[in-house]
Amino acid sequence: MNAFTFPPPPPCPEAEALRLEVRDFLQIALADRKPVEKAESWTGMDATFSRKMGQRGWIGMTWPKEHGGHERSSLERYVVLEEMLAAGAPVALHWIADRQSGPLIIRVGTDEQKKILPRIAAGEVFFCIGMSEPDVGSDLASVRTRAAKVQGGYLVNGTKVWTSFAHKSHYMILFCRTGPAEDRHGGVSQFIVDLHNTPGLTIRPIIAMTGEHHFNEVVFEDVFLPEGALLGREGDGWNQVTSELAFERSGPERFLSSFWLFVELVRALGAEPSDAGAIAIGRLTSHIMTLRRLSRSVAGMLQNGENPALQAALVKDLGALVEQEIPEIARQLVDAEPDAKSTQAFAAVLAHTMMHAPSFSLRGGAREILRGIIARGLGLR
Repeated sequence: MNAFTFPPPPPCPEAEALRLEVRDFLQIALADRKPVEKAESWTGMDATFSRKMGQRGWIGMTWPKEHGGHERSSLERYVVLEEMLAAGAPVALHWIADRQSGPLIIRVGTDEQKKILPRIAAGEVFFCIGMSEPDVGSDLASVRTRAAKVQGGYLVNGTKVWTSFAHKSHYMILFCRTGPAEDRHGGVSQFIVDLHNTPGLTIRPIIAMTGEHHFNEVVFEDVFLPEGALLGREGDGWNQVTSELAFERSGPERFLSSFWLFVELVRALGAEPSDAGAIAIGRLTSHIMTLRRLSRSVAGMLQNGENPALQAALVKDLGALVEQEIPEIARQLVDAEPDAKSTQAFAAVLAHTMMHAPSFSLRGGAREILRGIIARGLGLR
């Protein structure tokens, strides 16, 4: 059986100094946000906040300066995101481009495509990801949206679903088929799609149970994309998209989605919780601390130029389990009905988290897919 490890992240005193700066910023920036708004965090959309992040130099932190970045370490970037999520900051608009779209463009994009990067780092341009499709489930290699080669570019037809923040984004990284269906991994490519200036493209809302609109269906009907929209090499989309997933699956967002409910649970239990409450809080704290250690290890590996795809899949799988466990434990320990409209913070945050928790084991790769990846990495299948 193969094995993979989580080496200790390298020491980074600059990151801990930065942590204090971020906390001071958040104390002022989030002073007026309600607890239920803080519970939204990774789905919270606030363009003004994103621009403030860009002005602070906290987007594109690890990128080369020539692309608007700041050439700071992956662990410094990790600290910023960790503090943002733990405090309940609205990071939704900028973080997809910061986390994966920008690094992908830096790695495989053309000089013309790289001109977008400084605007991302400034918090002025937002990206979404066009991966999932109807009836395809988590088998990403089965995508049916097709980009057919035509004079001067490609003609795209198909549908993407669960496309987070497409209605607020400027661009999409589209994953679609350019080769024969039999060539599952070699016949797919990626494109940069201008969502504001592309005829034939329709964005339709998918409303969550909470009434929120952050998911979308994006329909392509004879959409023409010029040759310059191709990101990387034609047919290399599978290798490109799987390299992105190490960034998507390993960050603190994979175990902090329910964190504000954990904060409200501790507050509701008070300074002298019952034995059951104390045991639950201790156990959840140890789980979160362990996940944080694993996640920081992945950040260190990314900083060293490694591709920790297996470790990232494990962090994502274990993190989703804890995130989904927190609302169930909270319901058992506190006698309060979940109510999204309640003025009582615990009840409102509990309702919000309960309605979002089912998605935690789907986003970034379904649990069954992740466990298959981990099993293959261990040589078990």
